Amino acid sequence: MTVVDVREYLDHDEWEVALDLLANLDTGWRPPTPWWDLLIDSAELMWLSDAAAWCRWGRWESLHGIVRAELRLLSPTEGGRRTPIPGKGILRPLWDLGRRTAAGDPDLLVARIWVESAPALPPGATGSVRLGPLSPTLWRHLQPGMTITMHEGQPEVGTATIIEASNRR
Repeated sequence: MTVVDVREYLDHDEWEVALDLLANLDTGWRPPTPWWDLLIDSAELMWLSDAAAWCRWGRWESLHGIVRAELRLLSPTEGGRRTPIPGKGILRPLWDLGRRTAAGDPDLLVARIWVESAPALPPGATGSVRLGPLSPTLWRHLQPGMTITMHEGQPEVGTATIIEASNRR
């Protein structure tokens, strides 16, 4: 897609399509926060709550970096979740990145999950996700290929293999 394509959609009053194209640019360029602020305002004016939520997520990633992973959820018979993970960054599970407390216990960290290309991730399924850590600086050491575990309380409920980790600030 080019600027000409977006303008053509705008010329034909296809505002939602133009917004979607601008919010999902995949050119290696990471838009700055004012870009996302304009898209958030536009999505809200058009009453597109899902698009606004995605733009807020993109704004957050522009500030803190991107963490993408391939998440494999354990099935309920393996002790995993019994309900799907909602896709829009609502769930905030705990993650074991290999850090330890002074007592030697796992130092679990919180991160939101955005399921890519699906409204949810069912129990026992595998899918691409984006992680939004509550403490981004503690996640800066992650590299593609590393494995982290997802917890809800004490038991492990999933395993994620990092596929992209880019840092900001």
